[in-house]
Amino acid sequence: MFEIERSANGNVHLHGRLDAAEVEKARGVFDQVAESCVIDFAGLNYISSAGLGLLFATQKRLVDAGGALTLVNLNPHIREIFQIAGFDNIFEIE
Repeated sequence: MFEIERSANGNVHLHGRLDAAEVEKARGVFDQVAESCVIDFAGLNYISSAGLGLLFATQKRLVDAGGALTLVNLNPHIREIFQIAGFDNIFEIE
């Protein structure tokens, strides 16, 4: 199960599993992100390559427009995935 929500301050909160079956649901929210924002991974316990691809595409679009994503509250497993993929050099991870 996957849930995504955008708070009043524009932050995006992820919960559950972001995999290929859920990436279109997430795309609907990420396509609405037009400026720098924080993505809160506190409730996310899994991300697939499809989810990574969506984040990468969003980051590229925002950087081209002068913005960026900041990723927070990654659990150790997801943080390791980002490091192995080299995404820790692409995203600001707190």
